[in-house]
Amino acid sequence: MDDGWNTPHPPTEIRGSNVRRANDNNGLVKSAPAAVRDDGADDGWRAEDGAPPPLRTEIIRDTTRTIIARNKSPDISFNQSINPYRGCEHGCIYCFARPTHAYLGMSPGADFESRLLVKPSAAELLAKELSAPGYVPETIAIGTNTDPYQPIEKKMRIMRSVLEVLRDFRHPVGIVTKSPLILRDLDILSEMASMGLAKVALSVTTLDRKLARVMEPRAGTPSRRLQAIKSLSDAGVPAGVMFAPVIPALNDGELESVLQAAKDAGARTAGYVLLRLPLEIKDLFREWLEANRPDSAKHVMSLIRSMRGGKDYDAQWNVRMKGTGPYAEMIAKR
Repeated sequence: MDDGWNTPHPPTEIRGSNVRRANDNNGLVKSAPAAVRDDGADDGWRAEDGAPPPLRTEIIRDTTRTIIARNKSPDISFNQSINPYRGCEHGCIYCFARPTHAYLGMSPGADFESRLLVKPSAAELLAKELSAPGYVPETIAIGTNTDPYQPIEKKMRIMRSVLEVLRDFRHPVGIVTKSPLILRDLDILSEMASMGLAKVALSVTTLDRKLARVMEPRAGTPSRRLQAIKSLSDAGVPAGVMFAPVIPALNDGELESVLQAAKDAGARTAGYVLLRLPLEIKDLFREWLEANRPDSAKHVMSLIRSMRGGKDYDAQWNVRMKGTGPYAEMIAKR
């Protein structure tokens, strides 16, 4: 019997990127109505904001038998992470995880946004790994590669099931997301936070609604992300903000205003990461710049190279996140 995992599935609120690659699939899906209670279902976008070209999302079962990934990178603050999904519907043009889809024989463009690998058994796998003899608890990071609260999570509820396991095991977790959907799980997060087990960071890259619409077409609006920070903070969940990525001559001028808005909403911590353009992303991002910011595209890329030793990207440990050179130093001092 066909279980439907390899057939096109229309989740809610799916909108497409205007950057195309081979094997990209087109389609049309509808948005689900927001609930009266703020459960994060409303991403904040309205008809007057316009809609990017739509995509139809296909979900594919991820049959790997482990869920916790171990980090070996010396310049990352966490040692283990979970990614319930591979690929991300948010469609952020700058996402450094896009090339992972090329390894799977799919495009880093719209395939990354619309052909998602999901782990329906994530909670069961997690419980098994946490129960293994010799396992030593330390904070598990979620949202470090793809967003656990992307639109498909409304239906799949994999992230919620993962949180339930972490709560039951009294296991610490740190979450990064761009989605107000995290408020759906505020009951679990506030319970975990009361035991010192949960912290959350919302990624806010701009307060400019129009820029966010074209740069992060399916993520929540900037105001909804700030509202999520406030709701989390009010519920006792330690909340922070990530200004990531910093893109010179595009959003770096908003750094102070974003941090102030996040602070006003209740954010306790803040961090930033410089734009990273590994592998296929450099071409995708350049195409996006030329299509959406033609007058400043060359200037943006010139500043990026000035912070990357004359290249589009420098993957060296302890350099890739912050860059080098006068412009990078200026950003770091702000």
